[in-house]
Amino acid sequence: MKRIALLGSTGSIGVSTLDVVARNPDKFQVCSMAAGSNVELFAEQVKRFHPETVSIFDTRKEARLRSLLADQDVRVVSGEDGTVEAATCPGTNIVVSGIVGSAGLVPTLAAIRAGIDVALANKETLVVAGELVLREAANRAALIPIDSEHSAIFQALNGEPRGRIKKIILTASGGPFRTFSKERMETVTVKEALNHPNWEMGHKITIDSATMMNKGLEYIEAKWLFGPGIDVEVLIHPQSIIHSMIEFVDTSIMAQLGIPDMRVPIAYALSYPDRLEADLPSLNLGSVGQLTFEEPDLERFPCLRLAFEAMEMGQTMPAVLNAANEVAVRAFLQEEIAFKDIADIIQTVMQNHSGRMVNELEDVLAADRWAREEARKKIAVAH
Repeated sequence: MKRIALLGSTGSIGVSTLDVVARNPDKFQVCSMAAGSNVELFAEQVKRFHPETVSIFDTRKEARLRSLLADQDVRVVSGEDGTVEAATCPGTNIVVSGIVGSAGLVPTLAAIRAGIDVALANKETLVVAGELVLREAANRAALIPIDSEHSAIFQALNGEPRGRIKKIILTASGGPFRTFSKERMETVTVKEALNHPNWEMGHKITIDSATMMNKGLEYIEAKWLFGPGIDVEVLIHPQSIIHSMIEFVDTSIMAQLGIPDMRVPIAYALSYPDRLEADLPSLNLGSVGQLTFEEPDLERFPCLRLAFEAMEMGQTMPAVLNAANEVAVRAFLQEEIAFKDIADIIQTVMQNHSGRMVNELEDVLAADRWAREEARKKIAVAH
């Protein structure tokens, strides 16, 4: 029986993880859970899965959670410290890091420092502090990717030495605006941006997919996970059937294919190195018909270019990129700025930042705070 600490239980990754657990009650037990603010759904999940410790990040909702769980034998905590406690629950075998955004960094790093393996869906952990996180994880904890693209690479590698890899090819759906002109994209609405053609995800990651920042963050994550010296290419694949590929030095290409359902990579991460039998529909390539590919347009999707540049600059620049993006996306969702302003705000914040080395966690957190404040100033002017 593998004991799981689930961070971000009410989000799309968390809900899918709990579905995998429910389908395999003889293999998995949830020992702790953490959520952001959706206290009603969280309470329902706790009553079903009976964890020992639960944490609500929004401290204002701790009393409400305690009231909803008054008849449950469970420890209730809150805030960032509570999330860390959930991430380091005694006896945990693996942490599912499914918190959205940089808020996932501190608890994920705490789990790694406690020697607990991490099934990583929170790409921002490596985006903002890749060097630091990998240094802490070395000889201490395994990082098993959950993102469908990184899981695909992880599976295609299958023990191959890194020296045999020529190139990693990250596939991207292209989001809802893949065929939109640059002029048309200047007038898109929040509703249009949230209408992803292939995946059901939370609002923030769906907007990131629409701007292609999500692929930019995954590019940075891939560089850290599989080697900073390895070339990573992004390729648009609208059908979302090939989740990613590896080209080896002999020009052979290994691809991982599957239905676009996050329960598949989640189950693989939880059961690794085994595989679980899944009661899910099989991929029918005859029905799919065609698999197509195209190069990304960096003019129409400048967020992807900015991510490439941030990784090239290194130091604290990826943390600044991520923080500015989180603030800008939130402002767009609240209809304070236009869709095209997201990239403009990120670029301006990056231009105003003087990078510094990342020697400790505070270096990253300071850059994150600065970038958020700088982004808010730009949004106030635009609004």
